[in-house]
Amino acid sequence: MSDWIGDTFTSEVGWEHLETLVDIGNRMAGSPGEREALEATRDALERVGARNARIDPFEIQGWERGNSAIYAHDTTQDCIALPRSPAGTASGELVDLGYGLPEDFDRDLSGKVVVVSSTVPDHYDRFIHRREKYYYAVEAGAAGFVFANHVPGQLPPTGSVGTAEAPIGDIPAVGVSKEVGARLGRRFEGDEVTLDVTCEAPAADSGNVHAELGPDTDEEVLVTSHLDAHDIAEGAMDNGAGTAMVVELARALAAREGELETRVRFVCFGAEEVGLVGSEYEADRLGPDRSNVKAIVNNDGVVAGRTLKLHTHGFDELEDAAETVSERFDHDISTIPEQLPHSDHWSFVAYGIPAYMVGSEKEGRGRGWGHTHADTIEKLESRTLREQAILLTELTVELARADREVPHADPNDIAAALEAEDKAEGMKVTGDWPF
Repeated sequence: MSDWIGDTFTSEVGWEHLETLVDIGNRMAGSPGEREALEATRDALERVGARNARIDPFEIQGWERGNSAIYAHDTTQDCIALPRSPAGTASGELVDLGYGLPEDFDRDLSGKVVVVSSTVPDHYDRFIHRREKYYYAVEAGAAGFVFANHVPGQLPPTGSVGTAEAPIGDIPAVGVSKEVGARLGRRFEGDEVTLDVTCEAPAADSGNVHAELGPDTDEEVLVTSHLDAHDIAEGAMDNGAGTAMVVELARALAAREGELETRVRFVCFGAEEVGLVGSEYEADRLGPDRSNVKAIVNNDGVVAGRTLKLHTHGFDELEDAAETVSERFDHDISTIPEQLPHSDHWSFVAYGIPAYMVGSEKEGRGRGWGHTHADTIEKLESRTLREQAILLTELTVELARADREVPHADPNDIAAALEAEDKAEGMKVTGDWPF
């Protein structure tokens, strides 16, 4: 057992793949950079010994950034368009809605340009996602949407709008830094401002990378990540590190292949940042064979902090497996039983398939550096990737044991959990309610 631990703790494979991904530059869904990342990840999985490494392509609604600005009086305020914002100009009275809680939109906002924060108050009972705030603004009649970062540092946040049925949003939407958001509210509240968004939305192609290890069983454990990133940064934390982790896990599991009692399939999804498109494509492709997916280990947010944080979505057996590994290695693993309807695991959890959302504990609320220009590799540490890879390798072997049963859930129970956790309303607003 110790040989593979030592090999993993000294391995450079995962970190070198992370460097490969961040050095590509723009990995926006549907871009040439995303295609380069798909090919590099396929090749990396093949090199570490996974079999049948391949790319499964699919079509998406693309989106390409132009130049955007906010004009207020005789000033021009810096901003960036939110992906899948429509191109266009929106002028109207500026209304600062503060946190942008659901009740803040309970007014007539016809023709207004609204500003909302990227966070919620500490005492608030749930996090309000960007897209939920956007569609509250749309429903209230707003002409434009401004999403202001709560993290200081002149960092305008990105993040997509739109829905699966209507990928391009309804009103122009931009992100601004905390500093610009505060300036807008202080100087221009009640005054007319203009949002100007230029962008294009051509048809494009994305894809999912697949590879396998272990016996050729019908049942399988999926180890997943997404390899696309927003075009404004390296996408190191979100989610180059997750895909680097998948490659490192494939390397470690190849050395332990004889211990695998269930097939392990690695899937690195494309087009996650524009609506979980790659994972939804895969869930649809599997159809009734989804019942053969025993469990999913989805890596999105690993390495940002040293302690693994696993959302288990109410699956007690997943929590038990994580606790088993934690005790075996005398190493903390944080587990959270709540539903987390974001990232690629959710395309499967909605069908009742057991899945972890594997992230890591870090200070502050929200993504921090994520979805900004500051999501860069020097904020991560190779030792953290290696430590977490040891735990996640063991967790995957544990899940692949033939005697480790992980029952699926009734989707109605997943829906009930979302209702109980006060997450259903927001998902219905954004068009993400799958039940």
